[in-house]
Amino acid sequence: MFYNSTRNSSVKVSSAEAITQGISAEGGLFVPESIPELTPDEIKAIGDMKYADRAAYIFSKFLTDFTDAEIHYCTDNAYSTKNFETESIAEIAHLFDGTYMLELWHGPTCAFKDMALQILPYFLTTSAKKINLDKKIVILVATSGDTGKAALEGFKDVEGTSILVFYPEDGVSPMQKRQMKTQEGGNVGVCAIKGNFDDCQNGVKAIFTDDEVKSALDANGMMFSSANSINWGRLVPQIVYYVSTYAELVKNGGIELGEKINIVVPTGNFGNILAAYYAKHMGIPVNKLICASNINNVLTDFINTGVYDRNRKFYATVSPSMDILISSNLERLLYIMTGRNDEQIKEWFGQLSSEGRYEVSDDIKAKLKEEFCAGFCDDEQTKSVIREIYEKYSYTCDTHTAVAVKVYNEYRASTGDTTKTVIASTASPYKFSSAVLEAIEGSASDIDEYAKVDRIAGLSDIPVPSALADLKNKPERFGDVIEKSEQKNYVLNTLGL
Repeated sequence: MFYNSTRNSSVKVSSAEAITQGISAEGGLFVPESIPELTPDEIKAIGDMKYADRAAYIFSKFLTDFTDAEIHYCTDNAYSTKNFETESIAEIAHLFDGTYMLELWHGPTCAFKDMALQILPYFLTTSAKKINLDKKIVILVATSGDTGKAALEGFKDVEGTSILVFYPEDGVSPMQKRQMKTQEGGNVGVCAIKGNFDDCQNGVKAIFTDDEVKSALDANGMMFSSANSINWGRLVPQIVYYVSTYAELVKNGGIELGEKINIVVPTGNFGNILAAYYAKHMGIPVNKLICASNINNVLTDFINTGVYDRNRKFYATVSPSMDILISSNLERLLYIMTGRNDEQIKEWFGQLSSEGRYEVSDDIKAKLKEEFCAGFCDDEQTKSVIREIYEKYSYTCDTHTAVAVKVYNEYRASTGDTTKTVIASTASPYKFSSAVLEAIEGSASDIDEYAKVDRIAGLSDIPVPSALADLKNKPERFGDVIEKSEQKNYVLNTLGL
């Protein structure tokens, strides 16, 4: 299995090269040459495996330059109870009427990003050895809240690496900010940007392709890689939990082998739902992929109209990990849908860069509507759903998961589709305690963040994750705040270049 660039199809690299580089030299994203298939018998057999072995089986289809021993080294170290609070790794809760919550937040940072970022350091260091790379790997990350902490935790004190995370100063929850500012490790750095997530992400992308910066790194025995979902090593682990969930539901009798399901994903950067698309095209029977957005509904508009337009007001919401107007992983989907037409991708994403918008062709619009449905909701609707779920089912969900539930309820009401459905639950409610507590109790509270956590614990039957409880007494290590125009110099200065 080789990998091409979305902006230069003649690029052909191994998975180890794709993972270490993170992004192609001309700015394209790496995409596998084909999507491997799973037979029904394979899907059934996956259900009898533990999660680490399920992951290894899927990775063997995509990372064909890795040996079985190398893959199992990665999966056995990443997916264990030393990192996750549950043996299942990804838990499935039957919420109501054939609807399942796929809980992806039982890892060390209490968000779905742990599912990929606990294994990415093993992928990256193993890949570097495979290609005889003798450079220090510098990980640059832009985060809307969850990726940053998960990446910091995953790469903390990993030999041969350093990591620098940028986040929007006013665009993450208090708990997310506290997680990053107190991060331990000798090779980590954190900096806030005066701007939004797209400013952070655009800055990181520009630094990745800056010849001056790359030359400075090369002269000092360093190279960049990425822990954002632009890195294929971040995306492929996300495919696993959709395959695993289907196989698990077959095993426990929730569905019959071959029965279709819907998958609902709250997403801003499109990586999490793109992973579900890959799972579907590997052979997981999926009826509809339902894309849920908050009021920053650029993806909803795109799926419904074929016009991607980031020229709109940006909103800071109670679901900040979805406060994104430039969805990087959409490029991978459109590359596949255009038949790997790199010239078309360069044209559209060039327009996005220069004009802030592009419109896809009619055939792509039809393909989008065949695969996806999309909806969005605002903050008040989000809080209303949290309260409704709590009162009806004694289940406490976070603000992002609530967006998915709201969009799914509207989809089901408008279509009459009663297909059994899996909703990706992407974060612990404790990471967004202010909004969750306000939703349940009906009014805002001025008690501190940890008192809010304790109150939610008293209202729900979900234990407070130790990773969050322990933050209370940790000292803050990082407090830098810079203008978005200063990112390049900040990186160079931090690396001593």
